[in-house]
Amino acid sequence: MEVAAVAAPEEPDGRASRTGISRRGLIGWALGSGVAGIAVGAGGAAAAAAAGVRIGSAPVDEYAFEGAHQAGITTRVQEHLHFASFDMMPRASRDDLVSLLQDWSYAASRLAKGLDVSASGAVGGSPEAPPDDTGEAQGLTAAGLTITFGLGPSLFLAEGDRFGIADRRPSVLAELPAFVGDALDAGYTGGDLCIQACADDPQVAVHAVRNLSRIAFGRARLRWSQLGFGRTSRTAADQQTPRNLFGYKDGTANILADDAEALAEHVWVGEKDEPAWMAGGSYLVARKIAMLIETWDRLRLAEQDRTIGRAKGSGAPLSGGDEFAEPSFHGGRIDDSAHVRLAHPSINDGIRILRRGYNYVDGNNELGRLDAGLYFLSYQRSPAQFITLQKRLSTDLMSEYIRHIGSGIWAIPSGAEKNSYVGAGLFA
Repeated sequence: MEVAAVAAPEEPDGRASRTGISRRGLIGWALGSGVAGIAVGAGGAAAAAAAGVRIGSAPVDEYAFEGAHQAGITTRVQEHLHFASFDMMPRASRDDLVSLLQDWSYAASRLAKGLDVSASGAVGGSPEAPPDDTGEAQGLTAAGLTITFGLGPSLFLAEGDRFGIADRRPSVLAELPAFVGDALDAGYTGGDLCIQACADDPQVAVHAVRNLSRIAFGRARLRWSQLGFGRTSRTAADQQTPRNLFGYKDGTANILADDAEALAEHVWVGEKDEPAWMAGGSYLVARKIAMLIETWDRLRLAEQDRTIGRAKGSGAPLSGGDEFAEPSFHGGRIDDSAHVRLAHPSINDGIRILRRGYNYVDGNNELGRLDAGLYFLSYQRSPAQFITLQKRLSTDLMSEYIRHIGSGIWAIPSGAEKNSYVGAGLFA
């Protein structure tokens, strides 16, 4: 398997640090192979094949980890997701948090290139020690892997301010309020840190989370995770609008990666926004939304269309035109409580968000019905955008067929500079 040296993260004061994972991270590899709750049997990124790289706006095999913004936000939406939430260990210190973010960034920069998490990799170390990398990635490409890191409000509110960052918490970063219809399960809610791994190969995405979880051993522990498949949004104009598990096109009006003006207004934290260390970042809201599939499937097609406000086949608004026609909410052809109307910017003071959702199926529930739904991910310049939209959707006709069962919010720092790490500005 191909391995290569990658520039090491910097220390918080800007000095170049070690050329790999910290000793704490290596101990995590040695001890963390039994971490509970990690989905095994999926894998990662190996040497990227040049033949797998495409040009133009089509999918590419590798996306750079470093950059002004973290990858995985405006990046062309991949087909698979592994999302994971973590809590810092009760006795973890500020130094533990910094070293973890450094180690994660170093490993992520390698995984994004299709490499093992360290130069020793899956088979290059001592045969008498656990391998640095779990190895199921061998023979696979990077598959367009992106890894995005986030910081939850609970991290800043830790007892005794043990991470020394309470005064640096963004004022807008707080746990989301309760919404009408919430049925949240603590097992899918909250977390000090999050990792969003997206790839066009499910094994690559799971391999990334599995190995980053091993690195965290002793410093952070997995709180919950979620697998997703089949994107339910698009971020590139040439991507076909996908369908959700209700069978409707989803994400028709999503903000696209080439719309710099909309991104600056609605997604990226501005240079003049507070706090300054969040400039170039964003805020992520994740919602696990259970869909009452069997109930929905018994609805007449006309009633399904009325609920969404679009035609199931074409995706066109019921007011007329094709999929991309601007909906008209005059004339009564679109119900006042249809989803497309209540979510539309014209009804919400121009508010827009960038969506990166995925379908999920977690087997069946106790009633013998599909445990399935939408894992909703949205990026916005301020959480207030999501809160406003979600409150508006309290009267949505679709609310009869869905339940919000998981929730979380995280500050997404700007991208890592070369020889640095994600979140470095927080500790500057």
